[in-house]
Amino acid sequence: MAHSSISASISVVHPISLSHGKNAEVWDVNGRRYIDFVGGIGVLNLGHCYPPVVAAICEQAQRLTHYAFNAAPHLPYQQFIERLAAFIPVSFPVSGMLTNSGAEAAENALKIVRGHTGKSAVIAFDGAFHGRTLATLNLNGKVAPYKQKVGVLPGPVYHLPYPSADNGVTTAEALKAMDRLFSVEIDIDEVACFIIEPVQGEAGFLALDVEFAQALRKLCDDKGILLIIDEIQSGFGRTGQRFAFSRLGIEPDLLLLGKSIAGGVPLGAVVGRQALMDTLPKGGLGGTYSGNPIACAAGLATLDAMSDANLSAWGEQQANALETRYARWKSEGLTPYLGRLTGVGAMRGIELLTPHGKPATAQLAQVLQAARDRGLLLMPSGKARHIIRLLAPLTTEPAILDEGLDILEQCLAELAVEEA
Repeated sequence: MAHSSISASISVVHPISLSHGKNAEVWDVNGRRYIDFVGGIGVLNLGHCYPPVVAAICEQAQRLTHYAFNAAPHLPYQQFIERLAAFIPVSFPVSGMLTNSGAEAAENALKIVRGHTGKSAVIAFDGAFHGRTLATLNLNGKVAPYKQKVGVLPGPVYHLPYPSADNGVTTAEALKAMDRLFSVEIDIDEVACFIIEPVQGEAGFLALDVEFAQALRKLCDDKGILLIIDEIQSGFGRTGQRFAFSRLGIEPDLLLLGKSIAGGVPLGAVVGRQALMDTLPKGGLGGTYSGNPIACAAGLATLDAMSDANLSAWGEQQANALETRYARWKSEGLTPYLGRLTGVGAMRGIELLTPHGKPATAQLAQVLQAARDRGLLLMPSGKARHIIRLLAPLTTEPAILDEGLDILEQCLAELAVEEA
């Protein structure tokens, strides 16, 4: 809802005011119930007010609400970063630092890369989203609305096509573009790092091609280039495992984390090889609020819930429900606007296309409003805002998930075919 005290530059998808929530349900200030398939845009893998997280927050709030870790270390930071390092499924020891957000993690990763390599050139990918801070804006793989009217951005940054079965870009095409980049735009020896999402979120849940991922890892190893993997949205169980990079058969040099790291409390992290994380001089990393005790306590409770068995079960249950429902919609011809089911695990998008194969942006906007009117909150994605991204909590009760999919089915079925 519009409010004169809030900047008009902040965009709102759903013009309602929320009051409270429980797992996959939220209620507005008028007492209206909604099923939440947005999940705080990937923050609430454990749902709203996950009881162990709430209990941890309340207990910690009675002990120590804040201390700046770089002034005097506190136990919650130490405990959480140790647990987090053990949670990262890589073959080498890692260390890290805590931040307030994923974008802040990305900013610090760029500092670490520059300090370690002595280089500044970064290669990112079309469709990427790494944050809204000034440096991360230049990493993002699209202009509107993030880069508009902000002037010269920190660089140098170059972009390549993102290869995925979900967008039709092949590994061969991406590698050809890379060859051109190194022949025409920049000497490969000047490149400090690549930064990539194993599943793009903003672009519409596009899963990275495995062959390309492995070719990229080999290139980085051969040329001494660092590989930053951004799991801010895809991490912590969203794809059915701890992190999506595992399905690609590669490991990152630096890993960016955020969103569902702490059950809804602001927290992020950059973790990676110890030699990299120790590159900058004392005081080169840190922050006043980074690793706040309450956020760390929430993070510890979150990790307690994220056993491999839980993540596998939650991911499989939700993926099966989405795939089964989508397959039926497709076979029954629910709507001529139904495009591809993108993504992996429980990180899925439903593409809407016109009968002529063009992005059905207007139809997606209709679905969002119709679904909200029926009590379901959805989130758009894709460059043309024509892909519905589904981010229901992993803990969503099957009956609630089915109820939400029923509403979505009704809204899709009601789309009228417009004349060309």
